[in-house]
Amino acid sequence: MISAEWIYWLLGAFLFVSGVQIALDPHHKKRWTNAAFWCLFGASMCYGSFVPKAPAWLLGLAVIAMACLAGFGFTGADRVHTSSDDEREAHAARKKHWLFVPALTIPAVTIFVSVAGGKIDIHGKPLLAAGSATLVGLGIATIVALLVGWLVLRPPHLGVALTEGRRLFESIGWATLLPQMLATLGLLFAQAGVGTQVGTIVHDILPGHSRVLAVIIYALGMACFTIVMGNAFAAFPIMTAAVGWPVLVQQMGAHPAPLFAIAMLSGFCGTLCTPMAANFNLVPPALLEMRDKYGQIKVQIPTAIALLIVNIVFLLVFPFL
Repeated sequence: MISAEWIYWLLGAFLFVSGVQIALDPHHKKRWTNAAFWCLFGASMCYGSFVPKAPAWLLGLAVIAMACLAGFGFTGADRVHTSSDDEREAHAARKKHWLFVPALTIPAVTIFVSVAGGKIDIHGKPLLAAGSATLVGLGIATIVALLVGWLVLRPPHLGVALTEGRRLFESIGWATLLPQMLATLGLLFAQAGVGTQVGTIVHDILPGHSRVLAVIIYALGMACFTIVMGNAFAAFPIMTAAVGWPVLVQQMGAHPAPLFAIAMLSGFCGTLCTPMAANFNLVPPALLEMRDKYGQIKVQIPTAIALLIVNIVFLLVFPFL
């Protein structure tokens, strides 16, 4: 049975190899600290699947060490010996649209494995672990896309994928950790009962049966919590437990499906405005080597405000039809 842990182990092994590559690079300016950061990250990916059977405090120490390395500036990208810009442009001109084939392979294989993989049994046992079809499908799709990339692009040697992967990870830097950190933060907020406390505060200040004010608080709360936490999925359980379900659904009779769908869109308005949403707002500028790493957020803010206003209007109308 293939489980999600296999994907984490594979990713952890890749990160660990990237760290070893950096350690073996005598020209890297932050050779040992950078290598330690990526090796710890890779080891955490592998070790985390054994918690809580294995001691969790070791994982906590690794996270603290990585935070210190990144926070005190001991990490950073350096020049990786790879192809030049001219060579890449010439290669891209030769391959043209074939360059998109490996990228398009990933969603196609992911969908196929997600849909068909769960129906395959081997000796009476399912091929994929329950609840992991999509994640395992994404991992398998990545491996297939790598093989397709080798066949289509014909790199000079098989180690190009590792070298380019290391270069991309170093370009992204510590922001690679943020999605995992933000997911953990959302779990901590939920376990700490933040949603219940926010609901108590809202109930105290909300005038009775004011649908307009309740909707505005729900939408703005989704956007603001997302700005703080960087992830609308982390903000959703808090604001829905506080306002969405008890006030708008149970007291005012809103239909849950359109209410929660539009609420998520309100949260994504906050995603456009925050550097905490690293995979949306920090990683692309790093990959594109933009001079202003917050330039993308500055451009997106007017759109986010306009969309949030539209979402509030939709929340006042569609869930109550």
